[in-house]
Amino acid sequence: MTSISVVGCGYLGAVHAGVLASLGHEVVGIDVDASKVDSLTLSEPPFYEPGLNKLLADSQASGLLRFTTDFSSAKGATVHFVCVGTPQRAGELGANLDYVNSAVASLSTHLNHGDLIVGKSTVPVGTAEMLAKSIASAPGASLAWNPEFLREGHAIEDSISPDRLVYGVEEGEVGRRAVASLDEVYAQLLKRGTKRLVTDRATAEMVKTAANSFLATKISFINAMAELCEAAGADVAQLADAIGMDDRIGRKFLNPGLGFGGGCLPKDIRAFMARAGELGADQALTFLREIDSINMRRRIRMVDLAREVCDGSFIGRKITVLGAAFKPNSDDVRDSPALNVAAQISLQGGDVTVTDPRAIDNARKLFPNLSYNANVYEALEHTDAVLLLTEWDEYRELDPADIKRLVGRAAVLDGRNVLDPQKWREAGWLYRALGRR
Repeated sequence: MTSISVVGCGYLGAVHAGVLASLGHEVVGIDVDASKVDSLTLSEPPFYEPGLNKLLADSQASGLLRFTTDFSSAKGATVHFVCVGTPQRAGELGANLDYVNSAVASLSTHLNHGDLIVGKSTVPVGTAEMLAKSIASAPGASLAWNPEFLREGHAIEDSISPDRLVYGVEEGEVGRRAVASLDEVYAQLLKRGTKRLVTDRATAEMVKTAANSFLATKISFINAMAELCEAAGADVAQLADAIGMDDRIGRKFLNPGLGFGGGCLPKDIRAFMARAGELGADQALTFLREIDSINMRRRIRMVDLAREVCDGSFIGRKITVLGAAFKPNSDDVRDSPALNVAAQISLQGGDVTVTDPRAIDNARKLFPNLSYNANVYEALEHTDAVLLLTEWDEYRELDPADIKRLVGRAAVLDGRNVLDPQKWREAGWLYRALGRR
């Protein structure tokens, strides 16, 4: 058993703390937000992640997990994970490191000789080196980087059965001790055969942003092909299937549609570009600007397509948007493509109703002027166009023949290319999707 503190109890930290406790470690989760700590203590996290309520309840019932706002509670721990957010700086591309700096500064006054601080937050390369200098006043403490690779909606699964563990450590005996400490923390995962890669700290810092940039590139590539397919009269879904059969390419993330959003991919690729510029290597990542541009154009194109379906104007038209979260199995609406499209249509005169199984409360905080209805069938009543913009199973499984009786006009826009066009057309619907005939 290792005594562990986890600083920052948002999506990453709360899941990480719960999973570490389930692996048999003694864990204290620390966060400056008292209301969040109260919610987590009740096993009622202030965000939705499948299975997290039970994980927290079981871990706290075992006596191995607790939450607090008191940083002095970290004093008994030997390994300290930093899991705070690194949002995009207002008006800039770069990441805001205020929360990381504050977390490490607060921890540093409670460190003992031999303690290990482990960064998990996604940060610009070079951050670990800067932080290592800031804890020099805590003799015998060291710093490593252990990037996270969690997918919202699958965070517990990704924590318990990760595809790899990356340790970024300094050279020499200090680095070897850090590796030994992390091996003890992740002993059960390593025993199950999880791959482990030990690198320098700078490489470890780059792994997450490089991986996210690659995924964003793959998504935007197929969406660029969707633009071309529309111009050429080709079908992007069939194109994706065909090129995905190439083992060198693979089918994953070749899903044409509305593009990516959320709190990670958009801000990570922008922060990656900003850091490259600071290092004098901005030319290496200029392609990411076009990746970002392609992604944002998908939202504009979806609005244009919806307007076409509404005979050129949203005035007097009711539009139902299926989905508010940026992805299914989440209530996260940060940079949500679905809400962005809904807001644009509303600004152009459309009467927009948004429905979502989990994210309505969060969506209403960001876009209070939109109408919301948690009941999908009520939201569909008398609508002139249905836009599927978040691919929740509830929406993918809708029976087109059954719901046709509810709508004013049977027109569906498949923003995620997940519906069966033939099935919907045979049920009497006008079916349109990005990049498809």
